[in-house]
Amino acid sequence: MFLNEIKPAVGSTHYKKRVGRGIGSGLGKTCGRGHKGQKSRAGGFHKVGFEGGQMPLYRRLPKRGFNSMTLSAEVRLSDINKLAIDDIDRLTLVTNGLVSQHADKIKIINTGKIERAVNVRGLNVTESAKAAIIAVGGSIE
Repeated sequence: MFLNEIKPAVGSTHYKKRVGRGIGSGLGKTCGRGHKGQKSRAGGFHKVGFEGGQMPLYRRLPKRGFNSMTLSAEVRLSDINKLAIDDIDRLTLVTNGLVSQHADKIKIINTGKIERAVNVRGLNVTESAKAAIIAVGGSIE
C-alpha cells in the first residue's frame, strides 16, 4: 500500500451541494432557503433558542432540582482495616489519603471486613458498620 493509493471507504464521501445552478438541480433560484424572512437573507442569524421575541422555552419551563455544595465522603471498613493506626478520626483519614481534606461529611460504611479493634472518634458510622466494629472489640465515640 502507498500513500497515493489510499482512498476513503465507498459511500463515505459525498459531492458538494451546488446551489443556485438552475431549476433542474432542485436548488435553483432561492437555493433551498425558501421565500422571504430572516433565514433567507444574507447574514440572517439568530442565536440558538431564539423564538422571534417570544419568551424562549428554556425560560418558560420551571427550574427544578438542587445541587448540594457539600462534599461527602465514604470510608470502607476494609480501608480502615489496612491502616496501621488504631485511633481513627478525621485527621488520620485525611493524612492517609482515604478522604479529601475538603470533605464536609465523612461516614464509615460496612463494606469489607474488619479484623482488629479500632477506636473511632468524631465520624458518622452506619448501624451495620457500628455493629461490625463493636463485634471485634472496637469502640465508637
